[in-house]
This record gives sequence, structure tokens and C-alpha cells, in this order.
Amino acid sequence: MNECFLVNGIRTPIGKFGGSLANIRTDDLAALPLKWMLDLNPGLDPAAVDDVLMGCANQAGEDNRNIARMALLLAGIPWSVPGETINRLCASGLAAAVNGFHAIRSGEADIILAAGVEHMTRGPWVISKTSTPFGRDAEMADSSFGWRFVNPKMKALYGTEAMGETAENLAKKYSIPRAAQDAFAHSSQQKAFAAQQSGRLDQEMHAVELHSKNGTMTLFKQDEFIKGNTSIETLSGLKPAFDKINGTVTAGNASGLNDGAAAILLASEHAIQTHHLKPLARIVSSGVSGVEPSIMGIGPVSATAIALKRAGLNLDDMDLIELNEAFAAQVLSCLKEWNLTWNDPRLNPNGGAIALGHPLGMSGTRLLHTAALELHIQQKKYALVTMCIGVGQGYACVLERV
Repeated sequence: MNECFLVNGIRTPIGKFGGSLANIRTDDLAALPLKWMLDLNPGLDPAAVDDVLMGCANQAGEDNRNIARMALLLAGIPWSVPGETINRLCASGLAAAVNGFHAIRSGEADIILAAGVEHMTRGPWVISKTSTPFGRDAEMADSSFGWRFVNPKMKALYGTEAMGETAENLAKKYSIPRAAQDAFAHSSQQKAFAAQQSGRLDQEMHAVELHSKNGTMTLFKQDEFIKGNTSIETLSGLKPAFDKINGTVTAGNASGLNDGAAAILLASEHAIQTHHLKPLARIVSSGVSGVEPSIMGIGPVSATAIALKRAGLNLDDMDLIELNEAFAAQVLSCLKEWNLTWNDPRLNPNGGAIALGHPLGMSGTRLLHTAALELHIQQKKYALVTMCIGVGQGYACVLERV
């Protein structure tokens, strides 16, 4: 089996819902990190890329009709390079990278551009067709996030609870109090703010040019969802968002609706030598699993077990753990299963999605890149990247610094 290496990566700053990136088309946003990757690797002939794999969860608007293909063409990559869009909801970007890992491992590819995009601001309203001409049974839904056009059989079999409701289920199952969730959320904000102020986050992103209607240009240079001045008092004063009476999940201890795009370069050892590339990390293993949809946030536990078994490692061997913060309740439930404390220094050292935001298709790509960078900054060996997935799945990947 061939080895697969993560060479480098880049991302946009993460925008808030209706924020700085709102006026950029989704396909244009997706093209940006692909173009930047060509600039980052000037010795690499774009025509040598075997495939562009891009994660995207929505695909109902400007991200329709295979946004991977659209974006690579918009980025100036030759039309001879193919592209595929991957949808595993919240882990779409991670799945795209792992698919590239598999292609390189099997010898079917040497160079893969793996990417992810989500423009939740521009997720359109969608309307179904009626079952009969001039019928009255059309449904309309906001495609930005969550269920739409629900199959009654699915609802009867498993329920179709909102993601926040599944977090409430975990909070009850694992006895995670509101105060613990707020404390974790505050810690994430503080770590992300410190990483932003120190310039650490600048190492993984590229400024985006914003053009106004009057012709002026400004640069969007920093993640805008981070709330470094928030406090425990502020967080504890927020009202529950899902269970209005007894709930513990709030807008403050959950990830947001966000916009962003990212890309990483994956290469075989042959490609590393041929194109004189300098990799950050080796992808060691991956794992994916299914869990009950009503407690989807526990998915990282079983997925991690699979990835670690394939790597011949255990959780104690992991020097860094990038666990996507869909909800504080979800993260804390996973940590309970792993017998880890909420302030384990290995966990999300630069904050997580509660602070940075969670553009669904982008997040997995971002996590892989930030973990690879952090391994070098801390001079550590192994990193675990893992995510929960809506409708009950988990994904995990193990990296080794090279």
C-alpha cells in the first residue's frame, strides 16, 4: 500500500451568517482555496492533479451540479482535471480527504486536491413540486441547515429531531449540566481568541477580497464569529434554544451557521519526490461509524475506535485531539466515554467550532490542516481528527507528523 501525505493547506477566514462573505457566490468561494493552493505549490503542474474532491453538505443553490467541478474550473485548473463533490453532511470535508487518502493508498492517484465549502448564508429557500398538476401539497423549506422534505417513514422509525435536540438527548443521557456546557464554550472562545491575537490562525488562512457596489475593495482577514469578550455570566444568561423549559443547549454553547472554504494537498511518496514537495503529515488511518440518529453527537467515539485500531494505536498515543465542537454537550459526552477531562490540554488547543464556526462542508478540511500545523508547532507525533455527523454517524482520522 502506498503512503499518503498531507502537504499543505489554506482556508478562507470563517464568516458569520449574513456576514462578510454573504455577497460572494458559493461556487466562487469554493474556487478561492483551490486557486490559492496552486499559488502555494508553484512547482506543481495543475494538470498533474489526479482529482479534486470537495465536501459540501447543501448543494441546493449555487453549490448545485457538482460544485467540485465548477470550482476547479473557476479556479483556473485545466478542464482535463476531474472533480467530485462528497456529501457526508457535517464531515463532508473530512470524507473528501479520506476518499483522496484511499485513492492514493490504492495506487489510483498520486496527487489529490481535497477541499470543503459551505455557504450557509446563501443556502436557498427550496420548494417541492406538487404531487398533481395545480396541487396544493407543495412544501417550502430553508435549506441553510437541518431537515427538509422529511420522509414520514424516517420520522416514525428514528425521529427527525433537530441537531440541537440530539445534543439535549446527550446532555440528559450523560448528565451534562448547563454550567459545564457554558464553561466549555467559554474555554473554546478564549482559546480561539488567543490563537487569533497571537497570529496562530493566520498561518492557515488567506485574506478574501471583498468588493463593494461602489467599487471599493477591502480585505476580510480574520474569522469573525469568535467572541473573545464573552463571559460565563453572558453565556449563562442565554435562553435554551431547543427545549425552552428544561433545556441546556443554547446559541452560546453550540456551533453557529457559517460560511467558508478550505483546501489541502494530498500526495503519494512518488509525487512528493517528483514535485519536490515538503509534507506536514502522513495520514495513518481513518474510521467511519453509524450511531443512533437521536444521539448523533456520540459518533466520534465509535469512529475513533475504528481509526485507532487500524493504526495500531490508542487514545493515549494521541498528542493532539481535534474534536469538532458541534455542541458543548456533544463534546463533553464523548469525553466522558473516553474518560478525559474537559480541559485536557490536547483537545482543540486553538478553540473549536463553538468559537470559530462550523461551515459544514469546510470544517473537516480545516480540522485536518490545523491539526497537521499544530503537530509541527508543538513538535508532537500523532493527532486525532474526529467529527459527529447529522442523522447518526461519526468520522475519524489519525495523522502523524513528518
